[in-house]
Amino acid sequence: MRIFDPHIHMTSRTTDDYEAMYAAGVRALVEPAFWLGQPRSSVDSFVDYFDALVGWERFRAAQFGIAHHCTIALNPKEANDPRCLPVLDLLPRYLAKDGVVAVGEIGFDSMTREEEKAFARQLELAREFALPALVHTPHRDKLAGTRRTLDLVEAAGVDPGMVVVDHLNEVTVDVVEEAGAWMGFSIYPDTKMSPARMVAILRARVESGRGLGRVLVNSAADWGRSDPLSTRRTGEAMLAAGFTEDDVERVLWHNPIEFFGQSGRLLLDVPETDSAATFAGNSLLRGER
Repeated sequence: MRIFDPHIHMTSRTTDDYEAMYAAGVRALVEPAFWLGQPRSSVDSFVDYFDALVGWERFRAAQFGIAHHCTIALNPKEANDPRCLPVLDLLPRYLAKDGVVAVGEIGFDSMTREEEKAFARQLELAREFALPALVHTPHRDKLAGTRRTLDLVEAAGVDPGMVVVDHLNEVTVDVVEEAGAWMGFSIYPDTKMSPARMVAILRARVESGRGLGRVLVNSAADWGRSDPLSTRRTGEAMLAAGFTEDDVERVLWHNPIEFFGQSGRLLLDVPETDSAATFAGNSLLRGER
């Protein structure tokens, strides 16, 4: 089983996770920029974080045979903090870099006016840089937030085929499909979406003739309670439910490549690495060598 996890926050995961993911079949991933769990105090902290996403974390993933890509943005939660807003002026520096395959995560957290302004500005950047957009939907009042998201995408003149609306569920999936955007599903241990529910959605799509296109399944694993192997568990649940290996590969490998390939920046060939290799003088090894 080949897996491309299109949304996982590896900065907050361990080397054990990388090893387990590779063993489970993960060969590529996208890490969206997001918040740290506590408020950032200045724009400088974004600079260091973005530098790590395009540098150190790509190196770290390659040490385990996994191709690392990222998306860059001011996340919706921190769009409410005036201290963070100047980072919008720094985004073009990073959106031009190799391996940056989308603008994201953008969208809504609490559906405030500040979030909407930052969202609209970053949709403009997606158009300017001809990049896809990865959109976060709110945890509360999700249907209204999803509809407002689609309204803003249309108002910005962004091709919906360049947008993945993430963290969907049974209530929100249809409006996203009708808009022509990609549908993202985050598989979590307790919330958002389970493998069984995901399989039920996929089965309903196949039975209705809509097929498996424009669907992205991710783990969205971060520093909270989450599972970096949930993509693998979803693939296994698909096979157990009667889907073919080709179906699983379509959803877990080819669909992410099709969506993020629109950036023209996928780096799927991972060079062979030496365990003693260094990045900026640092390696993954510990102790005397």
